[in-house]
Amino acid sequence: MALEKLCTGTIWAEGPVWIDLQGGYLLWSDIPNNRMMRWSDASGMSVWRDKAEFTNGHTLDLNGDLLHCSHGLRAVVRTPLINGELGADTPDQIIVNQYLGKRLNSPNDLVVKRDGTIWFSDPSYGILSNREGYKAEREQAGHFVYCFNPSTHQLTALTEAVPLFMLEDPNGLAFSPDESILYVSDTSAARYSDGSGNHHITAFDVTQKNGVYTLVNPRIFAVVEPGLPDGFRVDAKGQIYTSSLDSVQVLSNSGELLQKILVPEKVGNLCFGGKDGRDMYIAASTSLYRYRMDDSFAL
Repeated sequence: MALEKLCTGTIWAEGPVWIDLQGGYLLWSDIPNNRMMRWSDASGMSVWRDKAEFTNGHTLDLNGDLLHCSHGLRAVVRTPLINGELGADTPDQIIVNQYLGKRLNSPNDLVVKRDGTIWFSDPSYGILSNREGYKAEREQAGHFVYCFNPSTHQLTALTEAVPLFMLEDPNGLAFSPDESILYVSDTSAARYSDGSGNHHITAFDVTQKNGVYTLVNPRIFAVVEPGLPDGFRVDAKGQIYTSSLDSVQVLSNSGELLQKILVPEKVGNLCFGGKDGRDMYIAASTSLYRYRMDDSFAL
């Protein structure tokens, strides 16, 4: 399958999400330019929202609302679906912005479990400088993965006890098909100039007791190189499609490298969409690419 370049003109493309409305379109972030972009086959690329508070990762809630990780607001926020549309000028609603009375760092990526709980990562990339947010002091004790329960409004930090060599800067995250495993990428190598830091995906078993989730049995699932496993997705076979410096790497459900889909720019994140869900949309630095999946991909 051939890689197709759809459009260009961003500084650092991130957080793509397919919206199956109005004929189908893609939204993604251009973080340093503090805006969100829109692309469709019918109208090409446009600015969907300017002054977007440095949003990064996005996903859809179970009811079709658009959820954002906002570096600027240091929060997980919601753009509600109103009359079947996601309006760029619809005011956002803050879902969560504090843990134990202190501000979050800068939520980075998120996923919604089938029971409606919202899981997100919270490294400090958005407060390290003014490039991808607003420079500020960290208030939290560390960089954690959280679970927010909208029914009880309970926010739980799930990775406080995980050693740093296993998970230092949580970034992208996704569940296995049966949601028994949570995969979390660690991109702490991005903060170090001496070649140290992590560039792997950590796997956790998901357990629940009395309605409260915990993550147990952390293990390094796969080391990704060159570059970093920033954002990724999991298909119905449990295969992982992860960003890296030179490609989208396809990993088996046991962590074996199966394939590289070469991309001429550094990959930030990706998602699946299109009319039948078999188009991979790749946010890579200055450009947006599309790759048509073959039969090895399982919806």
